Amino acid sequence: MFISTYSNLMAMRKIILDTNFLMIPAQFRVDIFSEIERICKFNYRLLIFEESISELEKIIQKGGRNKMAAKLALKLIKLKNLETIKSEKKDADSLILESAGKGTFVATQDMLLKKALLNKGASVIILRQKKYLQLVEKAL
Repeated sequence: MFISTYSNLMAMRKIILDTNFLMIPAQFRVDIFSEIERICKFNYRLLIFEESISELEKIIQKGGRNKMAAKLALKLIKLKNLETIKSEKKDADSLILESAGKGTFVATQDMLLKKALLNKGASVIILRQKKYLQLVEKAL
């Protein structure tokens, strides 16, 4: 029993959610959590950086068209009990890029970040056709 539980924990992969990815449910009416479950047939933990929460709070304070999407994102973070990674004060994209590598998955809509992550060997989860998620890995 102990060995089985230990091996399950060791096999658990990290999926880091970027700030813009958390706003997809409000912007495109896509359930990102059931979609991640659909495409990721392995054990995983969903993580966000503390800085992403700060970015969402700034979007809400600033107002504008993304305010409601940011509010929903914060509610989903609490509802889904996402694990928060404490971080030094940098932008979320830099933190994600520094921590990502082989075996790490990053869910993002940022094209420059996506390209940098793939070059680094990380896998990326993206929104396709504003309807569903797709797992993208760098072709060897």
